[in-house]
Amino acid sequence: MRVELPPEPVHFVNRSEEQERARRAVERWQGRARPLVLVLSGPAGVGKTELAYLLARTMLDRFPDGVRTVDLDDFRWEDDTLDPGDVLTHLLCSLDVEPNLIANSFKARCRQYWTKTSGAKLVLVLDNVRYASELVPLLPASGDSVVIVAGHRPLHDLESGAAVGMPLPPLEEHEARELLSLIVRDPRLAGDPEAVRALVRMCEGLPTALHVAGRWVRAHRIRPMARLVPQLRGEWESRGIPGVERLWDEVYDKLSPAAALLYRLLPHHPAATFTVRSATALLGLGAEDSEEAIEELDRAGLLDLRATDGRLRLQGPLQGHALRRSRRDAADGEVAEAQVRVLRWFVRQAQIADRFAAGQRLRVVDHFAEMPEAPDVPLEDPKETTETELAAERSALALRWLFEERHSLFACARLAHGRELDAETVALSEAVWTYALDHPRQPEVEQVLRLATECAVRSGQAAWMARTCCQLARPLWEADRLEEAQEQIDRAIAAVRLLGRNELDRKLAASVQEFQGMLHGRRGEWQQALAEYSAARDVHRGLSNSEYGVMLQTYRMGEARSKLGDLETARSLLEEAHAGISAQRRERMTGRSAFLLAGVVRGLGDPAGARRLYQQSLDSARRRNSGFDLLRIHDALAELGEEEGRLAEAEEHRTAARAIRQRSGLDE
Repeated sequence: MRVELPPEPVHFVNRSEEQERARRAVERWQGRARPLVLVLSGPAGVGKTELAYLLARTMLDRFPDGVRTVDLDDFRWEDDTLDPGDVLTHLLCSLDVEPNLIANSFKARCRQYWTKTSGAKLVLVLDNVRYASELVPLLPASGDSVVIVAGHRPLHDLESGAAVGMPLPPLEEHEARELLSLIVRDPRLAGDPEAVRALVRMCEGLPTALHVAGRWVRAHRIRPMARLVPQLRGEWESRGIPGVERLWDEVYDKLSPAAALLYRLLPHHPAATFTVRSATALLGLGAEDSEEAIEELDRAGLLDLRATDGRLRLQGPLQGHALRRSRRDAADGEVAEAQVRVLRWFVRQAQIADRFAAGQRLRVVDHFAEMPEAPDVPLEDPKETTETELAAERSALALRWLFEERHSLFACARLAHGRELDAETVALSEAVWTYALDHPRQPEVEQVLRLATECAVRSGQAAWMARTCCQLARPLWEADRLEEAQEQIDRAIAAVRLLGRNELDRKLAASVQEFQGMLHGRRGEWQQALAEYSAARDVHRGLSNSEYGVMLQTYRMGEARSKLGDLETARSLLEEAHAGISAQRRERMTGRSAFLLAGVVRGLGDPAGARRLYQQSLDSARRRNSGFDLLRIHDALAELGEEEGRLAEAEEHRTAARAIRQRSGLDE
C-alpha cells in the first residue's frame, strides 16, 4: 500500500466533531457512483492540512489502495494560474504510471486517469484548492474512493450535494491553552495563567500561530511570562500585522542575516521543491553557511526537515509570507542575482549528469564552470572505472538525477528563456533531450525544446539553430505531427548552410542528415532513410574521434535494412554497431541495439540468440527505469515464448507487460 503522508504531528487537539462527521459520511457513501468529497475550509493556520492528513490516516483500513496527496500550490504558475493537466501528470506518476506513457493531450490524460482509478479504493488529499474548477478534473472515477479537500474558502461553485462541507473554526480558548501547554511544557505557564490567557488570545485560536508562539516562548526560557507577553504584544501591535502573519514576522525578524536571506529567496527557487544543494546555490554563501541557515529555519518553525526523500519546500502559507518579506526587504538585484546563480548551477549539474548518462556526444554549448559557493552533486564519471557493472550503475545514477530534477530543469529553462539567457536555455535543452530519450512523449519536454529553438534564433547562432531544431523535431514526429517536424528539419538544414567546415560544423551537418533519415523512417520511407544514414556515416568516417558517430549511423542503417526486409545485411550492420557501442559502454544504446538485433536474429530463425539479446536489453531498461523500453521488450519476449512453446515463460512476460499498462492506465 502506498501512503503519501508526512509523520503525524507531535501535538494535536480537538477536531473530534469533524472526525466523527467524516467517519459517518464515509459509512453512508457506500454504493455511490462518484467519490465522496470532504471539503475542509478555514483561514490560514487553522489546521486544515493537518486534519486532512489525520482523517486520511484513520481511513487506511477502509481504502487498501492507499493515500495520495497533492498541494495544488506546487503547480501554480507565477500568475497563480493552475493547469490541471500538470496535476494529472503528477497523480498518474504517483499511481505508478511511467512518465513516458502519460498521454499528451489533456482529454486523453483525463481518460487515462479515469481508467487508472476506475474501481480503485483510495484516499486523495488535495491541499490549497481554490475553485471547484480545479477540483473536478482530479476526481477519481470510483465511488469507492474519498477525496479530502483543504482550502481557505468553501467551494460554493461546486454542484449542490457534490461534497460534504466542513468549515473549521479557530480553536476555543481552552483548546488553544491545551495545545500551547503541550507545545511548551514549561512551568512558567502554570505560574502565570493570566499571561498565558493573553498569549492564547493573541494567537486567535490558530494552531499554526500557537506552534510558532510556543517555539518563541521556548526560545526565551529566562524571561517571566508577565514580561514576555507584553513585549511580544507591543512588537506585534506596533507593526499592525494581523493574525498569524504577525507571528511569522516576529520569528523572521529574529533570524540571522543568512537565514533571513535564504527565507526571502526560497520563494524564487525555480521549482516548488528544492534540495539542500540547490538551496546552497540559491543562497550563494557556501555549503556550511547554507546548512546552518536551513537548520535555523527548521528550528524557527519556518521549514520542515522531516521530508524523507531529500526534497524540501516551504509549506503553504509560509511560501506566501516569505514572498511578501522578499518584496518588502530584498535589496536591489538580490532576487535576480540569486535566480541566475541557481539557474547556472542547475545548468552545470545537468551538463554533468548528461555527460555521465550519455557519454561523449555532439553538444553545442560549452560546459559551465564550477561554482565555489555551490558544490556539485555527488555523481561519478562512468569512464573513470574499468568495471562494467560499476560504470553502468554510475550512468544509471546520472539518469536518475535527471529524472528527479526534471521539474527544476523545466522551470530553469522557462526562467532562462524569460531572462534572455540563451546559452543557458540551449544547454538545458541538451540535458532534457537525454532525459526524454528514456521518457518520451511529455509536453513539458516539447516546451523546453521549443524555448531552446527560440533562443537559438534570437542569438543568431547557426550551430544552436541546427541542433535545437532537430531536437524539437523528434517529439513532434512522436506525436504524429509530421509536417511540423519537417518544418523544423528544414530550418536545421537551412542553418547548416550557414556553417563552416570545421569538425563541429561537419558533425552538425551529419546529425541533421540523421534526423532527416529518422523522419523518413517515421513515414515508412526506409530507402530514403537508408540513404541519409549512409551519407551521415561517410561524414563521420572523415572526422577524428567520431567512432560513436560511425557506430550510431551503422545502427540506423541496420534498422533501415531490417525494415526493408534485408535481414542478413541488417544483422551484419547491427552486430557491428552493437559490438562497438557496447565497447564504449553506452548504456542506453547498448540496450536498444541489442533489442533491434534480437528482432533481426529472431526473424532469421535463431530464437536462442534472440532471447539472449532481449535479456541484455531488458537488464539495461531495468537499470534505466525506462517503462517505454520495458514494455516493448516484455511484449517481444512473450511472443518469442509462444513461438517456441514456452507458455509459462510467455505468460510471465505477458503479465509483466500487462502490469506496466495497468500502472499507466493504458488499454490492453
